[in-house]
Amino acid sequence: MSASRRSGTTDELGPDEPEQPERDGADLLAALLDGMDAALCAFDAAGVVTHWNREAERILGWSAAEAVGRQGFAGWAVRSADAGEVEDRLLSAMRAPGRQVNEFALLTKDGGRVLVRTQSAAVRGPDGRPAGVYCAFSEVHAQIDLERSIALSEALLEDASWGVVLVDADLRPAVVNAHAARALGAGRTSVLGRPLGDLLAQGVEELENALTHVLAEGAPPAPAEVWVSLRTPEGERRRCWRSGFVRLASPLAEEPVPLGVGWLFQDVTESKQGEQEAALLRFRANQLHRAARAAAECEDPAEAAIVHLDFALAGFADHALIDRVVGGAASDTDTDAAEQVRLVRVAATPSGAPGPSVPSGTSGMPVRYGEGHPAVQCVERAGSVRASAGVRAVPAEQVRRWATARQWPEDTVHGLCAVLRSRGRTLGVVTFLRGAGRSAFERPDAMYAEDVAVRIATALDLAGAVERS
Repeated sequence: MSASRRSGTTDELGPDEPEQPERDGADLLAALLDGMDAALCAFDAAGVVTHWNREAERILGWSAAEAVGRQGFAGWAVRSADAGEVEDRLLSAMRAPGRQVNEFALLTKDGGRVLVRTQSAAVRGPDGRPAGVYCAFSEVHAQIDLERSIALSEALLEDASWGVVLVDADLRPAVVNAHAARALGAGRTSVLGRPLGDLLAQGVEELENALTHVLAEGAPPAPAEVWVSLRTPEGERRRCWRSGFVRLASPLAEEPVPLGVGWLFQDVTESKQGEQEAALLRFRANQLHRAARAAAECEDPAEAAIVHLDFALAGFADHALIDRVVGGAASDTDTDAAEQVRLVRVAATPSGAPGPSVPSGTSGMPVRYGEGHPAVQCVERAGSVRASAGVRAVPAEQVRRWATARQWPEDTVHGLCAVLRSRGRTLGVVTFLRGAGRSAFERPDAMYAEDVAVRIATALDLAGAVERS
């Protein structure tokens, strides 16, 4: 028995043998079924397997002799828990017009599972009434994989909570999902085909280098954190994107043909800024601790003040100054006029060259600060004062004039003055200066400068007490 169950046959030969043509027809049907590329089986009206071809045997491992005559798939080709549902759906084709399409997980003879897609239809008897069901099935792993790939692509481009950009071989966006468009500050279609330099003010070279590397060498082993500056109507906006890259190649070519790069990214700016701020706080706290230990070894309190200044300067500013108040303002901050504030330079870092701060002002001549100078305002307010030549790119000549007018080094762009107070008295001002290429001083910087100022003021107050004695 190869592909069908024969009934009502006999091996006896007689003068009249009417069943020979029927046997020849059954053999022909079995041969036709076995030659089909699709797996075929059939059931009678009671759900008993009546036909089973070679392709069905190849997919599931059960031979026709083992399959034909069984009641449905229960206990051998389908899990017992699923057998009732599978049988009902297959036999329902007898009561429905046309073909019915279903997907089932069938069991192989060795215990494996195969996902198949079935097409079943009713078989009519001579009287036109349903006499059974025939079923064609095939493995659908490839089809399901394709559908899953399409579904994944659509989900990434529509619903993903991270940016997805497909960049072509010319490093220009070809497809952009909604999240990426929002991150780039543009519409999904307006960014297509444009150079990345049109969207990013900074970080373009780093990003394009990464994309070029992926096109040439393949995906990197780990995500990369890329800092960029976006062009927005409000100005440049600094962002950090944790990015992953995959090379896209045509699956239809014998040799891999690069189609571009898939770029996936998440905005991690807040977390990275938090990490940087925490690291900066740890560094500054460590500097204050090291300064205190070094200053404790100084016999001269004035020298201890300069030690505190040098430790604070590392990684914080390019130059630093200490100016001490002379006259009435030293004992009381409630002065009546700005001209009463006179400041004498006590120490300063070398201008234009690296090196430790050096004492100065032995002549006792006041520094020529004009009215409204940040250092003068700092004494008058008894609080920190920040100043800057400009928040955006400023011509070098304008910066030079701005710094010269304040008696600061010519390359100074940002200044921060913190008051030196000890035991209720204003002793002077410590000034930190940053040059071009450095960011402006922020509120956390002012807090750090105030901590340093407390330590310098204590040392200067002690130095003054020593001098008076």
